[in-house]
Amino acid sequence: MKTEQIEYNELIATRVPPGDSWTLVGDKSKIIHKSLTDALEAWFEKNQEKTEFRLAPLDSKLYVIRNEEKEIQPEPVKRFNIYGDPM
Repeated sequence: MKTEQIEYNELIATRVPPGDSWTLVGDKSKIIHKSLTDALEAWFEKNQEKTEFRLAPLDSKLYVIRNEEKEIQPEPVKRFNIYGDPM
């Protein structure tokens, strides 16, 4: 079977104005981190995984880049009747 890699972004933090303060998404304590570096460090401590990030500065959002492998289903064989019409 053939597979394809699908890349998607998972939101992990949003900026809290004014300045460079960030809060992690899903954090029940709602801690405001003083910088982007502090927010990344807090996320790493919580999740313990190596990954890459994407920053959307105009939207004030920080994403983790996820990859998913999806199986590609082959197209079914087209069948026709005796007159050449599709079945």
